[in-house]
Amino acid sequence: MRFAKDGASLFLAAREESEAARIAADVALRTEALACWSGFEATDYASHEALLDRATAELGGLDGVVLAFGNLGDEERARTDAAYARLLIEQNLTASVSLLTLAAQRLASQRSGFIVVLASVAGDRGRKANYVYGCAKAGLAVFAQGLRAYLNRFNVRVLTVKLGFVDTRMTYGRVPRLLAVSPEFAAERIHRAWRRRASEVYVPSFWRPIMAVVRAIPDSLFNRIEF
Repeated sequence: MRFAKDGASLFLAAREESEAARIAADVALRTEALACWSGFEATDYASHEALLDRATAELGGLDGVVLAFGNLGDEERARTDAAYARLLIEQNLTASVSLLTLAAQRLASQRSGFIVVLASVAGDRGRKANYVYGCAKAGLAVFAQGLRAYLNRFNVRVLTVKLGFVDTRMTYGRVPRLLAVSPEFAAERIHRAWRRRASEVYVPSFWRPIMAVVRAIPDSLFNRIEF
C-alpha cells in the first residue's frame, strides 16, 4: 500500500489467489494505482521465471521486488522429522534464493532497481525454540548481505528487514501479544527504511539492542535459557 500511495504500480503474488486478488482490488480502490495479481507457490521453482515474466509484462517493466513469504512451521515436528525440516528450509530459504537470483539478474541487466528482503530476528542466533526456522532466516539474511554487495556495482539496492513479531495469521496464538506489532506498523517502518536507502533495519527498532544482548550471551548460559 505504501508503494502504491507513492504512485507505483504493483504486482501481488501469493499462494492463495483469492487473497491476492482481494488485496489487489483494495489497493487499487484506495490509491487508484495499477494493482495486478497472481497465484504463486514458492517451492514451485519452475514457475519463478514465468512469474517474473508476467509481472514485467503487466507492469511494463520491473523496478523492484519485495520478498515477504515464509512459514514459521511446527518446530517440534522439525526436530525429529527430517523431511519436514527440509521443507521448512525450502519454504524459508531455498525458494527465496531461487526467486531473488532470477530477479537480481533482471535488475542488474537494466542497472537500476531495488530488492527488499523480509528476514527475521530469529536468524540472529539459534534458539532451541525455533532453530530450524532461525537457520533458514539466518541464511536468507547472509544471502541478502552478499547480494547487496554484488548488486552495488549495478546500482541496485538491497534492504534486509530483520522482523520481530508481527500480528498476522502465521503468528496468532504463538507469540507474546505485547511484543507483536501490527502489519501496518511494520509496513510503515519498512517503507521508511527503503525511502532513506537503508541497508538493514530492525522492525520494530527495539529488537536491535535486544538481539545485540542475545548474541553476547555466552553459550554456557544461553544453552540453559528456556526461550
